[in-house]
Order: sequence, then C-alpha cells, then structure tokens
Amino acid sequence: MNADWSDPDVVRVGDDHYLTASSFGRAPGLPLLHSRDLVNWTLVGHALDRLEPAADFAAPRHDRGVWAPSLRHHAGRFWIFWGDPDHGIQQINSARIEGPWSSPHLLKAGQGLIDACPLWDEETGEAYLVHAWAKSRSGIKNRLTGHRMSPDGRELLDEGTTLVDGDQLPGWFTLEGPKLYRHDGHFWILAPAGGVETGWQGAFRSREFSGPYEERVVLAQGRTDVNGPHQGGWVRTAAGEDWFLHFQARGAYGRVVHLQPMCWDAEGWPVIGDAGEPVSVHTKPDTPEQPVTAPAVDDDFPGGRPGRQWQWTANPGPGRIGEAAPGQDGLRLTCVRTAYAHDLRLLPDVLVQRLPAEEFAVEVDLALDSDVPGAKAGLAVLGDAFSWIGLEAGADGTPLLVHRFAEGVAVRERDAAEPRASPGGRARLRVEVTAGARCRFSADTGDGFRPSGQVFAATPWRWVGALLGLFATAPAGSGPAGTACFTAFRTTRHQPTEKSRR
Repeated sequence: MNADWSDPDVVRVGDDHYLTASSFGRAPGLPLLHSRDLVNWTLVGHALDRLEPAADFAAPRHDRGVWAPSLRHHAGRFWIFWGDPDHGIQQINSARIEGPWSSPHLLKAGQGLIDACPLWDEETGEAYLVHAWAKSRSGIKNRLTGHRMSPDGRELLDEGTTLVDGDQLPGWFTLEGPKLYRHDGHFWILAPAGGVETGWQGAFRSREFSGPYEERVVLAQGRTDVNGPHQGGWVRTAAGEDWFLHFQARGAYGRVVHLQPMCWDAEGWPVIGDAGEPVSVHTKPDTPEQPVTAPAVDDDFPGGRPGRQWQWTANPGPGRIGEAAPGQDGLRLTCVRTAYAHDLRLLPDVLVQRLPAEEFAVEVDLALDSDVPGAKAGLAVLGDAFSWIGLEAGADGTPLLVHRFAEGVAVRERDAAEPRASPGGRARLRVEVTAGARCRFSADTGDGFRPSGQVFAATPWRWVGALLGLFATAPAGSGPAGTACFTAFRTTRHQPTEKSRR
C-alpha cells in the first residue's frame, strides 16, 4: 500500500485478513483495514474515536498518542494493544472488527512504554506481553521487556524482565517494534533495529519466554532500493502460506507498506523476501481472485459527512461540521474562529488524509459562504512545511483566491501568489503531486485552471508523512464567521501495470 500506514500489524481470521497501523495524535485513531488476499485492501473503520486524556490532544501532536499497535484475535474477540509514550500501554477489544470497541484500558502506566504486543499461548492457556522503550521519555532504549499477563488482558502478573538487551548484541541499536509469536516449539520475537531509515528486521527465538534468545537478521536492504525494511507482522494464510508485512520510510510519503514472501530454512529460522532482501514483484498469495482495490481517497461527502479516510489533526471541538441541506451532499465546515489561523500546523480542526500515491492529482470544489474579513478555507498539503490554495474574504468581504505557504522554520504563512478576485466565492482547487512529493497548485475560478506560485516540496511531520487537508478558519472574535462547503473531492493517479499487480 503506497501510503502512510505506519507500523502495520496484521492478523487472519478465517479467510479474512485485518490490519491496523499507528495513528499518533490524529482522531479517529487506529485505522482498520480488511483484505481477502493481502494485496487488495479497504478501510473499514477506526477503533478509537477520540484520544485521552483529551487535554493532551486538543492541538496537533504527531509525536504522541497511538504508537505501533498490535492486532490479535483471541477467544472470539479482536484485541489491539499499543504504547502511548506519555501514559503507558493501552488495550481495547471488540467482538467485531467494525466495533463497538471497548474503552481504552491502561494495562501498564509509565513513561516511554511503546510497541506493546500480546501473546496467548493456546496450548498452555498462559498469556504474555512484550514491549519496547522510547528513550525520549524513559532514558531507556534498545531493550525489549516481557511480562506474564492475565488471560483477560487486563493485568500484568509480574514486574517484567528484560528479554533482549540490544546493548549486549554487537552492532545492534534502536531495537524496537516487537511482535510476539509461538511457532515450532519456540517463542518468537520479530523486531526491527538500526533505525527507521537505515535499519533491518531481526528475529529472536527461545524455548522459554524468559529466554535466553538467539538472534538473526532476517530482512535487510541489501542490493535493493527498499531502505530500512522495518517493523511489521507475520501472517499465515488459510492456504498455509507465510507472509510478512513491513514498512519503508519514504520521506513526505510516510511509511509505505510492503508485502514479502516468507518461509523457514532447514534450521527453523524465517527467510523473508528473496534470501533476506525485499522483493518488488512476486506471485500473489494463493487466495481466491479479488478485484483490484485500495483504501478510499475520493469523497462526495454523502449526507454532509466525511468518509472513513479522513481524520482530524487532533481531537476536534464540537460543531466543526455543519448540517447539510436535506438530500444534498457536500462537506460544510464551520469557519472556526482562532488566534492561530496564520498557521495550519497549530490547528486541531484540519481534516486530513494520507498522500495516496507517489504521483497523483487531487481536485475539490469549494464555496465560501462568509463575508467576515479574514475568513478562509482551502485545500492544503500539510507537514513541517505547508502550502494551501483556497478562498478568503477580503477586507470588504469580497471573496479572493489566495495561495499561501510556510517553511518549516516559519512561524506564520505568507503569500505564494498575489490574491485575485473569485467571482461568486467559488473555485475548483487542484494540487498535482509528482515524484519527490513536488506539488504544483492551481485553481479554476471560472476561466479554466491557472497555475499558482512556485512548486512546493512537501515535507513530513514528525513520525507522520505529509497529509492532504481541508480546513475553514476565521480570525479570533465573537459570533458566527460563516461556512465553507467542499464537494467532489477527486484524485487521479497512475494506474498499476499488470506486472506490478502480480
């Protein structure tokens, strides 16, 4: 999946495969995806409506929240465990992937507890948990800690022991992201090390949960262009094939997901990809033929609501989405009054989704219904730096087409092009993204699309790829400031070739 599904984990239930990923400080969190063949995926919802404590996520915080979740199915229920680096290890569960999901349960409180993964041993009835550490909060890194856990997943039964100390392994550093399994009489921990951009995937095994563990590098970049093949999950299909999903950090595009074949060598160790190097083309899993699908991007906003692909950059406040007229589609965003309208990076009320491909174009219709000077709305590409094009009410309330940007070090936006009149307060907005996440903005205010400003090079946020965004704001003050209506959000992208579908 050529989009930012960071830190993926996967589980099979019957003939169905399910995947979740990190969502950090965005809401709703914990995306849930479904596939029958591990290749074609659809987004079916989110498991976490809002982040708690609410005060911590009232503004965008892409270095907090949901880090590296683990998805499992046990005792007829789906389970998701994750580490919030500022609060501890959380757990939720549900009888159905679509929910309803339980409220988060704090399983282990503490700073720097991340990348939690449970294991239920079906033979013995014992349950276990493993997690990693974030040095930024705890002062500890390069270490995996294990616990015995109550079978209901609500209590840890011991103080925890170090299962693997990366400082004792020559050349190993930044050991994190463990996934815990039982296979062939061993406890297995699949965990990456060496850093997101440049590291490798490791495997550890032991006859006893407490260790000692043998280690081996089972996937590394080698001669390929897949840098730092990193953190993912092993899944066995109904046909008995083994596969491994992992991510690759690709700058502004975020952490994109790769699927690798997996088998076992004569010594019982996993072999991932082509003798331990990632493959870019491979025969698909042995599953019934499925239609070519990908997580949704386009949206007509039926009934005035955004599709599942959208998230807010933080917990949204009330009344951010206005009521659509009966029988009409289109997203009506309230122009939220704020003292931070000069910097989209500070706003919790930006509706965002992932960049959907390496090269694509996106368009959306916008109508601004406000004569409050400074009220504005638009289409943005948002990261450490950002740029947007849209409409703004001028000093006399006249709608203008504006294009603004801010560098990563800038504290406020500035014009990327001279404002110009927008008759009727309507425009069709467009961003064309080419290789390297280079973005060309344009708009049609009734006389055809006209390019605007310089090419903008998108940048990631911390831990998060660049995002497409829709927003509506107004200067601080009192009283309503109007609304903005977005319709017909559409993308076009290069179609996959038959070779890449195999």
